[in-house]
Amino acid sequence: MQYALLIYDRESDWQSTPSDEAREMMDGYRRFGERNAAAIKGGEALQPVATATTVRVRDGERLLTDGPFAETREQLGGFYLVDAASLDEAITMAAEIPGAHTGCVEVRPVVVFEAGGAVAETEAQTAS
Repeated sequence: MQYALLIYDRESDWQSTPSDEAREMMDGYRRFGERNAAAIKGGEALQPVATATTVRVRDGERLLTDGPFAETREQLGGFYLVDAASLDEAITMAAEIPGAHTGCVEVRPVVVFEAGGAVAETEAQTAS
């Protein structure tokens, strides 16, 4: 099953992080990627939330808002898409992500769709 490992942290903390600590953190991400290369199917770091645009369509009208959809203490900074045999395995991987030590990592199962659009499998189905 695939899981999205969503990494949340305070963007403002990165701006004040000494360069040696930032380099150490990035080395941790590199090591995580090397250790879990077989399971990682994708992932990216994201630009700061100030670059985000939120799109809503209401009554056929497109409404744009600068920034993220909600004010939060922590911002989504990046993600990994991983294959894991179970939620427990995905949680173990999430705990290895350096951002889990300064912010949090949300582990969320990915919905798999069949060619016709029907849901092929969900975490709830695999748990039963």
